[in-house]
Amino acid sequence: MQCKQWRAYKVSVNVVRELFGVMAAEGAAGGFVVTSGVFTSDAQAFAKGRNIELIDGPALASMIESARAARKVSAPVDNAAPPAVAPTPAVPAAPAAEPACPRCGGAMVRRIAKQGANAGSAFWGCAAFPKCRGVRAVEERTD
Repeated sequence: MQCKQWRAYKVSVNVVRELFGVMAAEGAAGGFVVTSGVFTSDAQAFAKGRNIELIDGPALASMIESARAARKVSAPVDNAAPPAVAPTPAVPAAPAAEPACPRCGGAMVRRIAKQGANAGSAFWGCAAFPKCRGVRAVEERTD
């Protein structure tokens, strides 16, 4: 499975070709490409006869709505008597303090490095990125 953020609304034939190549290399019998947008006519034509199912935005929305409707229909009815003693409310854990950006003083967001020497490591990045590129190391707490 592979997930990507596409900036384009239309998914091109290149994406479908890439999946087909991976399917052939891995010996997969079929595959799916799902988008919130639409597929180009070239992508649709390429997928025909290759056991690749293309699910576009309207089809995805319909699937989600069907699943929600099925959950409502099959939701169990709770006829049990209320508990004799009120449950103790859970105490939320104190959220980790977000540091201030060292460059602009704004809020920071915890992120994971995707490339470079620190790939896979957590760090604090400025919420105003890319306008501000302030970063801080995540200090691991030892409570």
